Amino acid sequence: MPTTAARTADARPFDARTADTLAQLEQSGQLKHLQMIDSPMDASIRLRQSDGSYRDTLCFCSNNYLGLANHPEVVEAGIEGLKKYGAGTGSVRFICGTFTPHEHVERTIADYMGTEASYTFVSCWTASEALFPTCCEAGDIIISDALNHACIIDSMRLTPVIKKGVHKAVYQHADMGDLRAKLKAARANPDVSGQIWVITDGVFSMEGVIADLPAIRALCDEFDAMLVVDDSHGHGVMGATGRGTHEHYDMIGKVDVFTGTLGKALGGGAGGFIAGSQQLIDLIVQRARPTLFSNALPCTVACSAAKAIEVLRREPERVERLRTNVKTARAKIKDAGFDVMDSPTAICPIIIGDTAEAIRMSNRLLELGVFVIGFGFPVVPEGTARLRIQMSAAHTDGHIETLVEALKQL
Repeated sequence: MPTTAARTADARPFDARTADTLAQLEQSGQLKHLQMIDSPMDASIRLRQSDGSYRDTLCFCSNNYLGLANHPEVVEAGIEGLKKYGAGTGSVRFICGTFTPHEHVERTIADYMGTEASYTFVSCWTASEALFPTCCEAGDIIISDALNHACIIDSMRLTPVIKKGVHKAVYQHADMGDLRAKLKAARANPDVSGQIWVITDGVFSMEGVIADLPAIRALCDEFDAMLVVDDSHGHGVMGATGRGTHEHYDMIGKVDVFTGTLGKALGGGAGGFIAGSQQLIDLIVQRARPTLFSNALPCTVACSAAKAIEVLRREPERVERLRTNVKTARAKIKDAGFDVMDSPTAICPIIIGDTAEAIRMSNRLLELGVFVIGFGFPVVPEGTARLRIQMSAAHTDGHIETLVEALKQL
């Protein structure tokens, strides 16, 4: 048996293959570099450069859709929560990790989403990984849109490992004919004897398109399926008052289960949630491994998120300002000669194709004072790399002009 020193000298398999992967990414121009921000998240941010100097740049790649991440009331609520309840909860929820701010924010979320109850997690990813492994049983099937977020994909992969006999299916993106076919096949499958679950993003984060919730709801009703919507990019963006994609379609009360985030439009902090019936939430409290074995959401985040929802509902003009910015930006980007997908969402993707080229263009935009990220594989499929522009209510007309002028220089 070789010694540790001998194995290290010969290069362990992990070290060798990781070095090869990183070298290939570097050579192909696909290696990602983390940008260090030295300011609050806002329409304009301060970046620390590789030489240690600082520069201000416009930020068009944040999920801070309503400009609430640095809102004085949201920040102050977090500070007061920190002072009153401390930095950490020190426990999981069922032991001694449930605090008054959790109760308050969960009631606030349920009212905002139009559900009986909600329950918070440290991230929406964690919430997604709690939902299906907890609620599914042998004989159930989960049917997912092909372009759903990675957290949904991983939750689906995890579920049959924890609950043997749970089935999975994927329908082509936004294809209601294919969804019907998958539902029909599920009903005809003798091994599918339990609940059918259909899950979709409300707003697809890389495309900026909206799920056809009325059509999906109709199919769920026809085949007695439960509808789950991850509306992380719909909160604060869609609907007359920013309640989400279900408000956009006048479907409040018609979605069975939501997963969502507190880290985007709702304060830009952190945390996620499941919202649905009281019975479903009770089951999550009793059985969901991510809450039974992981510390509770910090109270400071719960306080900030609750205040952010309060500000949103008090100031619906923020949603209207975002909507105006989105319309203006899309029109001007098109006038500049770029093909940007049509959508009322805050996500404006420009398809480039090649990952290295998208990253090169992103780097050039940053040199011009505009922070826009180039996304490629594995975030999006090979050959569909893109610049993803994300709008905020905090952007001014001047900010949009600067963005468009920078795009023209590409």
